[in-house]
Amino acid sequence: QVQLVESGGGSVQAGTSLRLSCAASGHGFDLYHMGWFRQAHGKEREFVAAVTWDGQSTKYADPVKGRFTASKDNAKNTGYLQINSLKVEDTARYSCAAGVKFATDYDSWGQGTQVTVSS
Repeated sequence: QVQLVESGGGSVQAGTSLRLSCAASGHGFDLYHMGWFRQAHGKEREFVAAVTWDGQSTKYADPVKGRFTASKDNAKNTGYLQINSLKVEDTARYSCAAGVKFATDYDSWGQGTQVTVSS
């Protein structure tokens, strides 16, 4: 397993952009697929995006398609989630995860970073 730490969240205005980072420590990060999830206050955690171990393929939830981009830099042991055109409804705690099955099961999770979007 790897240990994951997210960063890059903050309080921003609608329409702006953020890039979330997910720094990994431990062995094997370069072999793991990555996922991003978010949980808004009072709601269930939901899938946002996934990227394959080599960064070549991605998958997105419908509400974020065209605005979010997931990527992975194995040389830096870091995954990224670029978020453009932020909306108030994107407000949530965003977490990254790593696993051996793309967009399904995840073995390691970070603690999350808060994104708050105001109008």
